[in-house]
Amino acid sequence: MFLKAILNSFAESTGLKVNYAKSMMVPVNISEQKLNLLANTFGCSTGSLPFTYLGLPLSLTKPTMADFWPLVSKCERRLVTVSSFLSHVSRLQMTNAVLSALPTYTMCTYLLPKTVIKQIDKYRKHCLWRGSDINSKKPPKAAWKLVCSSKENGGLGVHDLQIQNESLLLKHLHKIFNKCDIPWVQLIWNSHYNNETIPVNNRNGSVWWRDVLKLLDSFKGMASVTIGDGSSSLFCQMFGMVFLSMFSGLICFPLLKMLILLYKISWMLMINLSFFMSLYPLRPMINTNR
Repeated sequence: MFLKAILNSFAESTGLKVNYAKSMMVPVNISEQKLNLLANTFGCSTGSLPFTYLGLPLSLTKPTMADFWPLVSKCERRLVTVSSFLSHVSRLQMTNAVLSALPTYTMCTYLLPKTVIKQIDKYRKHCLWRGSDINSKKPPKAAWKLVCSSKENGGLGVHDLQIQNESLLLKHLHKIFNKCDIPWVQLIWNSHYNNETIPVNNRNGSVWWRDVLKLLDSFKGMASVTIGDGSSSLFCQMFGMVFLSMFSGLICFPLLKMLILLYKISWMLMINLSFFMSLYPLRPMINTNR
C-alpha cells in the first residue's frame, strides 16, 4: 500500500495518473506469492522476462535471435507485399527507404547479432534482384559489397547495416564523454565511474553498455579532445594519441611507445614534486652570525 500511495501522491501533484489496468508487473528475484500479492494490491497484471517495451526486447541477459525475430519477420512481410510489382529502380528505392529503415529504431539501442543482419540482408537482396519470390535462384547482378558502396565509387548506395548500427551506437559514447545532462548518462557515471576514471573497454555494466564499449576504439579514432578539467580525458593519453598521429611515419613504434612512457613518468614526477613543494615550502636561509 505504501508504494501505491507514493504513485497516487505523484499523480495528484503532477496530474499524471497511472493506468493500472494497462500496467504489468514483472518480477526480478521475488517469489510468486509476493508477486501475486503486489499485483492484487496495484490491480495490474503480471508478466515475466523477457518482454517487449516500446518495440524493444528487454531482459536481464543479452537478447537472443528469437527476441529479434519480430523485426526479421517485419522485413519479410514488406518483401512479399509489393516488391513484385516494382521496377529495378523502384526496388532499389524500396530497399533503401523501407527495408533498410525498418531496423533503424532497434539499431539505435542494440548491437544487432550478425545472424540478424545477415537475415535482413537476405531479404534486401531478394527485394533488389528477385522481387517477392523468396525461393528464387536468380543470381545477383553485382556483389553485395559493391552494392553497399557509394554511388561515387560505382555502387548503388545501399546502406551497410553493420556500419550503420555501429554509427548509431557511437552517439552514446559521445554523450558519455561529454557528460550530457541526461539521466542515464549521470547514472552510468555515478554507478561505474564515480572515482572519475575514464570509461574503458571492460566487462562492467549491463549487456547494452558492454556492447557500446566495444566501439570505444572506433570512437577514439574519430573524436577530438579538448583540454579541460581532466574528468573525461587524461592529458597523457591525449598527448600520446596526438604524438602518435604526428610522428608515426617518422619513427618506429617501439621507440614511440618508449617516448610516451618516459613522458608519462616525467609528468607524474612533476605532479609529485609540486605536491611535495606545497606541503614543505622552502624557507630562505638567514645567517644569524654577525
